[in-house]
Order: sequence, then structure tokens, then C-alpha cells
Amino acid sequence: MTGEERRNEILQMLKVQNVPLSGTALAAAFHVSRQVIVQDIALMRAENHDILSTNRGYLFRRGDSADALPKRVFSVRHTTEQVLEEFMIILDLGGKILDVVVEHALYGQIRVDLLIESARDAREFYDKLLKSKDNPLKVLTDDCHYHTVAAPSEKLLDLIEQELQRRGFLH
Repeated sequence: MTGEERRNEILQMLKVQNVPLSGTALAAAFHVSRQVIVQDIALMRAENHDILSTNRGYLFRRGDSADALPKRVFSVRHTTEQVLEEFMIILDLGGKILDVVVEHALYGQIRVDLLIESARDAREFYDKLLKSKDNPLKVLTDDCHYHTVAAPSEKLLDLIEQELQRRGFLH
């Protein structure tokens, strides 16, 4: 199988999945290394395929419900121990955490898709964070970072903002 054929198959797999596919799973399916998959994804993105990289794997972005929802970017600051609390505030009020962004002095804006849509997603992310030897992006910017949050209405985004402010998360 050529690289182009593999990338076409990966793209088709991603398009039919509703859950992220890990690089490790894709590597096993195609009998290549995970690094080959990472390179394939980079090439597909360069061809304007809208593929998201999440902490759970790769996902093809569709024109789904999150795209149609109102969105707001929140500037927040908190400790690593408060990550789950912050996520749960947003989720409990009907929001979805789409990404995390930091403004790095040297590299500029660094953005990572999160797609935290449920309490389960939040707990899985937080568990990985606690078990990981790597640090979250916020450590690069003295815990300051941004989240794009989507919600069914502007009113809910207002409530999320008010609660984040009340709990001392907004920066």
C-alpha cells in the first residue's frame, strides 16, 4: 500500500467515526509506526482536510452541532488541581470546552483541540493529566490560558462567565 492509499483509507476511517481514533490504533491497523501516522495526518491537514488532534486521538471535523453554537473565549488562570473544577463549571452549565490556547512569548499562539463535551470526557482528561509526565500548556504562561467554549445560547455563555468569575477562574 502506498502512502497516498493509506492516507485515503485513514481519511475514510475518520469520516465514519464519531469517536476519536488514536494514532496507536491507526498505526496498528496499517502496520506502520505511530510517527508515520502523525506524518500522514500532517500531510492530510496540509491538503485542507479538517482533522482535529485531541488527547483521545484524531477526529474528522464535521459541520456538526458545535459549529452552529454560540462561542466565547474565556481568559482563565488556575492551578492544575483546579482543572477538573473549571471543566465541570462549564459542563454543568451546558457548555463544551472546544480548545485550550496559550500566548507564548517566543512561539506566539499555541492552540490544542480538547473537545470536552461531558463529565466523562473531563474526568478522562484530568486522569491523563495527573498520570502524565508532561505538563499542561498553561505552565508555559504562568497558568494563564484561554478556552473557547460553545453553548446552546448566549445566555448560558453569560452564566458560565459569571460562575467562572464568581469562583475566581477568570483572568
